Amino acid sequence: MFSIVWITRMSNVLKAHIALFTVNALYGANHVVAKGVMPTYLTPSVFILLRAAGATVLFWLFKWLFIREKVERKDLLLMALCGLFGVALNQLFFFHGLSLTSPVNTGIIMTINPILVVLLSFVILKEAITWRRATGVLIGATGAILLTLTSGAGSGDSSIGDVFIFINAASYAMYLVLVKPLMKKYAPLTVITYVFTFGLTYVSIYPPTLIEAYSIDFSALPMDIIYIVLFVIVGVTFLTYLLTVYGLQHVSPSVSSAYIYLQPVLVMFFAFAFSAIGLTEDYTGSITLEKIGYMLLIFAGVYITSSNAFRKKDRQSAEKV
Repeated sequence: MFSIVWITRMSNVLKAHIALFTVNALYGANHVVAKGVMPTYLTPSVFILLRAAGATVLFWLFKWLFIREKVERKDLLLMALCGLFGVALNQLFFFHGLSLTSPVNTGIIMTINPILVVLLSFVILKEAITWRRATGVLIGATGAILLTLTSGAGSGDSSIGDVFIFINAASYAMYLVLVKPLMKKYAPLTVITYVFTFGLTYVSIYPPTLIEAYSIDFSALPMDIIYIVLFVIVGVTFLTYLLTVYGLQHVSPSVSSAYIYLQPVLVMFFAFAFSAIGLTEDYTGSITLEKIGYMLLIFAGVYITSSNAFRKKDRQSAEKV
């Protein structure tokens, strides 16, 4: 009996790891394929509008089918703030940054997100920062700053694009801090549905969005571009959410967050693979040993910052047992 339970549990854990790997693979592929859409076929703002609109429809459909949960009126303001930081600002800066800089740079800069979460948790939630965490923050921030300051020399690099990606990471970190109490109170699908609804509203009223959308002849879009847009809506937005929720049911948040280390590596892999088969332009010229060094600095900072918190939780769990 014990062996059957153990095998079943191990099977679920394995599926969770496969799900989390798939999530980060989808994100990595998105960095490469989405860049080819902008600005030739769609502006970043219009791309975001399509992504937010499509994902919002899918989330409401699934919520209607599986979760009949109401949100208290007093929580709508916090939901609205999460929509601002987690969808509108996050996506606007990501897609505008990606349209300017290389996919490799975006993948590297995004890994600083856990460090930004620690800093914002200290400012907003008053969570303590130990010397170990402070050291990790300093090391990781050094890598990100050096990468941004040296951008512009490589193929497809852009300093302003890198700054936009950093703001994107900071905005998403703010969202992760703000959404914590909501995730404890409501089902994750309920939270993300309302967050995307508010986010879609902000993107829609952003002045350039509708103006640019009106000027685009959507009927003239090539099928491969339409497939990429559908991939971003269904795969990179909707499916990644479902897979992340599934993964968190069987592994800890610390294990889930560790997968962010894979994103720069996967971006580089897809940059080589997609250019080799002619699916995208060749972005491999932006990969340099200098950038890999900065990436390792950020990795080290994230590890030092996060591992201390993970060990503390492990000790607390052991004491309870």
